[in-house]
Amino acid sequence: MTDSNGQKDNPDQTAQAAEPVVSKPYIMPDDPEEGSNEALVREAAESRDKMLRTLAEMENLRKRTTREVADAKTYGIAGFARDVLDIADNLQRALDAVPADAKAAADPGLKALIEGVELTERSLLNALQKNGVKKFDPSGEKFDPNFQQAMYEVPDSSVPAGTVVQVVQAGFTLGERVLRPALVAVSKGGAKPAPTSGSDSLA
Repeated sequence: MTDSNGQKDNPDQTAQAAEPVVSKPYIMPDDPEEGSNEALVREAAESRDKMLRTLAEMENLRKRTTREVADAKTYGIAGFARDVLDIADNLQRALDAVPADAKAAADPGLKALIEGVELTERSLLNALQKNGVKKFDPSGEKFDPNFQQAMYEVPDSSVPAGTVVQVVQAGFTLGERVLRPALVAVSKGGAKPAPTSGSDSLA
């Protein structure tokens, strides 16, 4: 083919002129080329790290959910249990109000009534225990503010200071928590120990 100037077109030159020029992105010498083994290894490591993180988060979520469900099952009855404790206290007060000699001399009808109240109290405490509520009596133990509430002090030289010498009201636990602390009286303890012989010689 001849142009207007009489020159023939070169087919190779025409094809090259028609092709668009695409510039390739510059790759830093220390960057692995796409598709290289190093890049694939890095991608695999990143994917594995993400997978392990996801699995760890899922496991933590599962444990937290299991713990929350267990706590809800155990401690969800706390409010109801406290109300029931008032009933148990009233039954105990009714029994304590009957003197031992009056109980021994009571007629059969009164004895049956007292035994019925005792049976009711035991049944109530057993029902509470089946649901995780346990009664505790810290008599003779060292005072523990986590489980007991001191109402007053009692002079008693026969026991060390800070010993529970009387339980005014029994305490109750629900699972591993204190549902109600025990109301107690604590000893002041005996007299101070006598000074040693060494301190006497220095006086």
